[in-house]
Amino acid sequence: MDYTRLGRTGLEVPRLTVGCMSWGDPARGGHPWVLDEAAAREIVVAALEAGLTFFDTANVYSGGSSEQFTGRILRDVADRDDYLLATKVHGRMRPGPNGAGLSRQAIMTEIDHSLTRLGVDHVDLYQIHRWDPVTPIEETMEALHDVVKAGKARYLGASSMWAWQMAKAQHVAVVNGWTPFVSMQDHYNLLYREEEREMLPLCADQGLGVLPWSPLARGRLARPWDSTTARTETDEFGATLYRDEDAAVVQRVGAVAERRGVSMAQVAMAWLLAQPVVTSPIIGVTRMDHLTDALAAVDLELGDDEVAELSDGYVPHAVVGHR
Repeated sequence: MDYTRLGRTGLEVPRLTVGCMSWGDPARGGHPWVLDEAAAREIVVAALEAGLTFFDTANVYSGGSSEQFTGRILRDVADRDDYLLATKVHGRMRPGPNGAGLSRQAIMTEIDHSLTRLGVDHVDLYQIHRWDPVTPIEETMEALHDVVKAGKARYLGASSMWAWQMAKAQHVAVVNGWTPFVSMQDHYNLLYREEEREMLPLCADQGLGVLPWSPLARGRLARPWDSTTARTETDEFGATLYRDEDAAVVQRVGAVAERRGVSMAQVAMAWLLAQPVVTSPIIGVTRMDHLTDALAAVDLELGDDEVAELSDGYVPHAVVGHR
């Protein structure tokens, strides 16, 4: 496995990050398609054997059970210094006041709950899952800084938001001497490239690592457009992300894959890995062939003509995924 630095930090990360939303308790969190702990264990072990040492989860994934599964499995199969853990804060974890958001109260409460579920004393990357429009960013950034200074997180990251919001958060951190973000986890793939307008240039200019979520567009880029899976039939959020005009790009992926004699997933992931600003796409794995396809994509080099062929069919989208 190839490794790279996370933005301008000294932290080495693999070119692929394992997304842990793929497992948890199906009765919690609204994802009935997630894997149970035994199936997740097989994937985590295989990922580690392949050199994938970076695991990304969130407090809200399957109502906290993704963190529980991930923590238990990793404690059983690896030394803590041999893998990296990332989790997120923002989404609602309990009813009533202070059960969600990025207030100091919420952040200080949720980092401790996440560490308990994960069974560790720190996470390597603590990320805000979305922007909180009602909490002053000064309150959020100071609280996150205190989490780092308490030794509960090594680095800070952010996820989908407007570029001006990211710039504002970084400015607030710098002028106050607080810990800034080192990475952006945003929605980026062949079917959704709106991040190329503002956010990705900002990340390139400021030296932020980029960890794209949904690199295969909820699997849309890995199979013919009209096919469905158990996840697509129940994924209400995913249904808002893509539209029929995207079928032309999927057809191009299929054409390149057929000529190369590889899977569509490998082609789509190879295109994303070829983008200079991308650090480590977050891969969702619910079958072992998802993992093998992702690993093969790291070594698949697309020609300039193939990259252009895949890119040229893009149709602009309304911005989605920021909430």
